[in-house]
Amino acid sequence: MSSVRRHLGFLLLAEAVLCAAATRFQDVLSHGRTSPVTSYKNLQGWSSDQNKWNDKLYPFWEEGDPRWKDCWKGGRVTAKLDTDSPALVGSNVTFVVTLRFPKCQKEDSDGNIIYERNCTQDPPASQDQQLYVYNWTEWIDSCGWENCTGNHSHNVFPDGRPFPHYPGWRRRNFVYVFHTFGQYYQTTGRSSATFSVNTANITLGEHMMVVSIYRRGHSAFVPIARASATYVVTDKIPIFVSMFQKHDRNISDSIFIKDSPITFDVKIHDPSYYLNNSAISYKWNFGDGSGLFVVSSPTTSHTYTLQGNFTLNLTVQAIIPVPCKPVTPTAPPPTSAAGTTGATSNADSSSTVESMDDNPDGGCHIYRYGYYRNSISVVEGILEVNIIQMTSIQMTESQAENALVDFVVTCQGSLPTDVCTVVSDPTCQVSKSMVCDPIVVTDECLLTIRRAFEEPGTYCINITLGDDTSQALASALISVNGGSSSGTTEGVFIFLGLLAVFAAIGAFILYKRYKQYKPIERSAGQAENQEGLTAYFSNFKAIFFPSSTERNPLLKSKPGIV
Repeated sequence: MSSVRRHLGFLLLAEAVLCAAATRFQDVLSHGRTSPVTSYKNLQGWSSDQNKWNDKLYPFWEEGDPRWKDCWKGGRVTAKLDTDSPALVGSNVTFVVTLRFPKCQKEDSDGNIIYERNCTQDPPASQDQQLYVYNWTEWIDSCGWENCTGNHSHNVFPDGRPFPHYPGWRRRNFVYVFHTFGQYYQTTGRSSATFSVNTANITLGEHMMVVSIYRRGHSAFVPIARASATYVVTDKIPIFVSMFQKHDRNISDSIFIKDSPITFDVKIHDPSYYLNNSAISYKWNFGDGSGLFVVSSPTTSHTYTLQGNFTLNLTVQAIIPVPCKPVTPTAPPPTSAAGTTGATSNADSSSTVESMDDNPDGGCHIYRYGYYRNSISVVEGILEVNIIQMTSIQMTESQAENALVDFVVTCQGSLPTDVCTVVSDPTCQVSKSMVCDPIVVTDECLLTIRRAFEEPGTYCINITLGDDTSQALASALISVNGGSSSGTTEGVFIFLGLLAVFAAIGAFILYKRYKQYKPIERSAGQAENQEGLTAYFSNFKAIFFPSSTERNPLLKSKPGIV
């Protein structure tokens, strides 16, 4: 009996030694650094990293192992792991891992790795590497994996579970094993893989996602790359606020212009559409004493009428519908004759976390909030620019051949410190030239800008006045004639010829109308007609024979020409 007990003891001891020596997922995916086992909430579709890892089919190499140099033909493969974190608790967080092959290598439509044509390699590929780096299709077609001795083992994951047999599964030649939160997830894929995990059972805070990638080999899978990424799970709605103002020169400096509306656009980071069926409201406090504003639109605007520094606050509230938890009746608290509690007849109702108040659908929901706070400065700025006059400068033939035009410009708001003129085609799409000059305006915003045009034609003119924080634009279409006096003289003769034709036609019409005999006496109606005719010819004269521009009071105080 004693010998049997000793034999049984040796068996138990041997089993314990073997179990202790067995490789676990935690050992491999934590890069050999073990940590105490901690209790975690289960993630749907994931498994505990305390499971055994088949290190014969999926060997594990420490960093610095010389076998890494030969794990891939032509160089080393790297992996990049991206995430759409941060994620609101309850939503899905998505991860995308992408493989980066050595130079001149890529994946074809069948999942094989080939050399790119017309790509210079350093060093160049040898003759036996003419096209394929790894022709996995040939391996599969030649033996079908299932029919080859020992190759059936290639169709299982490191924990022994078989590959899912969905369409095209044989063309997925990489195995991805993800590890986080004490659990692992394994899948097959091609040169990239995407998957999502629900965060309902993940604790709030910052976590690490690690992925190990293996490729197919003849007798086993071969490790080729590892990658990791940090992701965040939060109970605050991730929000981003962008601000735009029409005449603001630099939207990133948090300096805005008084008396000009600022547009606030709120973006909620919700890539998994977790909040699609939620009631969302936006509560604004712009910090200028204007009060609180609650809106349902993510876009709103506000105008600051005073200069100074202000702190704006935004609170985003989302009412999220969720499944109701089952009602668990509880026994009422005991009472005694000496005194009673304040419990009502509803003391045995469910005490679920989700609130059932103010829900229009009558179901259960939870509240989530997001917060934004920023400090801004409001200053004087240029609010508006107007081109009030355009004058062509007449020149003699001995002067410059370019046509010169003076633009009289005014603005509202602060005084400008620079002016830029952009000359474009008539559609205002193709820029031809741009000239910028510093200016000094000390009294009122009224200045004359002279610009030269090399060729006659129609142009779009954009004149921008700016200061340190703001800028405003005015546009106009202008038709420019040649700059020499010959062109001006030719235009005058054409004008006089047309004027003579119009005058002859007008005289003929008047003669036909008034050639009959009329009494000398005029009635009141005739007097009115005569006055109207006189006014008509006065307007005609004003149009074709304008008075000298020197009499225009706007130009009496015209400042120096820019």
